[in-house]
Amino acid sequence: MVVYTFMHEWGADMEPLRVGIREFRENLASFLLESSSPVAITRHGDTIGYFIPARRSRSKPDWRALEEAAGKLAVMLADKGISEDEILQDFKRLRSARRK
Repeated sequence: MVVYTFMHEWGADMEPLRVGIREFRENLASFLLESSSPVAITRHGDTIGYFIPARRSRSKPDWRALEEAAGKLAVMLADKGISEDEILQDFKRLRSARRK
């Protein structure tokens, strides 16, 4: 299945993407996290609902800044000899301690 990314801005004159309910359900995470335009959800060709994303899509400069920050973090972790698994374990331990 193709990951859905929509690079255009939604306009009032633009038709929403039409997607079957099964396809929408199977790719829900992609629609929730990556879609920037409305989706008409269909069943047997009839529109049964609409998904209107509330999350703005990130611009290319935003993505570049995130990638740069991730790269710097990876270098810092490597310099300190800390693995991602160690950070994850610390996070889980702290989260568990807060619940008690």
